[in-house]
Amino acid sequence: MVGLFSRTPKDPQKKKNIQKLKEIRNLVKEKKYDEALKTSTEYLKKVPHNHDVLFIVGGIYYMKNNYSTAISYFDKILEIATYDVSVLLLKAYSHQKLGENKKVIQCCEKIKEIEPKNKSVSELLKQLDS
Repeated sequence: MVGLFSRTPKDPQKKKNIQKLKEIRNLVKEKKYDEALKTSTEYLKKVPHNHDVLFIVGGIYYMKNNYSTAISYFDKILEIATYDVSVLLLKAYSHQKLGENKKVIQCCEKIKEIEPKNKSVSELLKQLDS
């Protein structure tokens, strides 16, 4: 009996998607950031909600001191994974670099809800006080 009890169809793009992610990661490893950004943004046109690729792109923009663009990618990730502490922390650091202390505090409060003993949050909040 086929139909109700059959296995779900496999994603025909899965193999290509895994390969593309490996390619992007290798470009980052080789510090070819511009090429990684180009490949990633092309990939995101086809698969706009890939957490890993969004994180890579946001991270590259963060490293290039383009904090506003990085934040936009971090926000996209947080729509998918609301409780991703790594992303919240990078978003908080980005806001700090932009001098947006209220937004830093908002990110830190959210992290504290998830991980009350997060040391990075404590250090970041101390930096704001000084």
